[in-house]
This record gives sequence, C-alpha cells and structure tokens, in this order.
Amino acid sequence: MSSQLGNVIFIIWRESVEALLVVGILNAWLQKQENPQARRTGHRWLWAGVGAGLLGALLFGGLILFFSEHLDEDAQELYQTIAVLIAAVLIVQMVLWMKRNGRTLKRDLEGALQSAADTSRWWGVFFLALIAVAREGSETVIFLYGTLAAGAGGSMLVTTLAIAGGFVLAGATYALLQLGSRILDWRTFFRITEIMLLFLAASLFVSGFDHLSSLGYINAPAGKLWDTSFILPDNGPIGGLIAALTGYRARPDVAEVAVYFVYWIGIYFLFARFASAQVRKTA
Repeated sequence: MSSQLGNVIFIIWRESVEALLVVGILNAWLQKQENPQARRTGHRWLWAGVGAGLLGALLFGGLILFFSEHLDEDAQELYQTIAVLIAAVLIVQMVLWMKRNGRTLKRDLEGALQSAADTSRWWGVFFLALIAVAREGSETVIFLYGTLAAGAGGSMLVTTLAIAGGFVLAGATYALLQLGSRILDWRTFFRITEIMLLFLAASLFVSGFDHLSSLGYINAPAGKLWDTSFILPDNGPIGGLIAALTGYRARPDVAEVAVYFVYWIGIYFLFARFASAQVRKTA
C-alpha cells in the first residue's frame, strides 16, 4: 500500500511540474508584453484555458470511473488490466515526446503566442493552455488509474492525501526550479524523472502481464528462477516500494523475467531509433 501511495505522489508531482512549466512559459511571455490591455486580455484567456483543461481532465477521469463501476467483476478486472498496459505504453510515449520536443518547447510556445498577439486572436492562448493542461491531466488520470489498478487499492482518504501531497511537492519543486538552483535545474529534473518513469512503466508492464496470466488470457510457463525474499521481500515496505517503482519480484517465474527483458529491449531499440533520427535531423 505504501508503495502505491509513493507512485501516486510521484505521478502527480511529475505531471504537475510539467503542466506548470508550460503554463509558466505562457504566463512569463504575457508578463513581458508592454501593452497593459494586451497583458490583461492574454491572462484572462490563459487562465480560462487552464480552468477548461482541468475540467476536461476531471470529466475524463469521471468517464473512466463510470465505465469501470458499471462492469461486472470479470469485465472490470479485464478493463483494469487494459488500463495498466495503456498507462505503461503512454508513459513511454510521453518520455519520448519530451525528449523530442523538450529543447524547443519554450521557443515553439512563444512563437505560437506571438502569432496570437500579432493577429489579436487571443483564443489561441486559451487553446494552448487548454491543450497543455488537459493533456497532462488526462495522462495523470490514466497513469493513476493504471497504477492503482495494478495494486490492491486502498483507502480513498489516504489516496486523496497522497494526491494533495503530490500537488504540494510539485509547487515547491517548480518554485525551486524557477529560482535557477544549481542543485536541480530543468534538464536534470527531466532526465532523472524520465528514468524513473521508464522503470514505473516496466513495473506496470509486468503487473499487466501478471493480471492477464491470472485471468487465463496467457498461459505463462511456471517455475521460479530464484528466491530473494529472505533478503528483500517484495511485499515489505522497502521491497514493495522497489517492486512498484521498478517491477522487482522476489520470486519471479520465467515469464515475468522474459517480459521484463522484452520491455527493456524494446525501450533500447525505441531510444536508439530516436537518437538516430535526431542525428539525421541535426545533419
């Protein structure tokens, strides 16, 4: 349970900081405008877009829960398993997207803002904010649902407190990064959290495979490869946290180890292909 809450805090923290980064870039650009009327108008459209994005993410979350609650037990288990696997795929996709667009994100956003200001089409600011917040919010909803579905669930109150803790931590992290701290800059932050996200996706991928196997959709070969439960059990406070974050199993079978290696081989080829494309693009 504690490991799940750690994942909840991490997801809220990481995704909120990313959303704050985009909103912060938009807000900072508007603050630089010399025309007071343009600043006021731009800010109204900006915060309206942020509100609409949050509302869209909440509606999306409600839709996911609505479908989940109106399924029978077997269908609900399959639905949750699919959500776990989708969350794993989306996490990998998000990491690749940030690596592809992270360096030019500020320039691209400011270019779009300048175009909106030049033509007085301030609704462009609204849609930039809406898309950014709705995208991060929707991803957060899927990641949270997949993470919670991968575990045993827990108290709604405790989960809510973990979500609130993630938001508080995100606000503090954003403030620290805005100060230009030498201890933690934006590049270092995203590099570290991208690695953590890839390990989290590995954990979800293995959990999704385990669920499919337990539901009878996959006939996985039996047989434990090793047993390290006497050193680090995967159901204890420390081992459980490592298991939730990395996919660690104290007594893994052949299929689980194979799935874990297949995942990382796939990640290697995806990122090698991405690096090759970046080299060709630079050339």
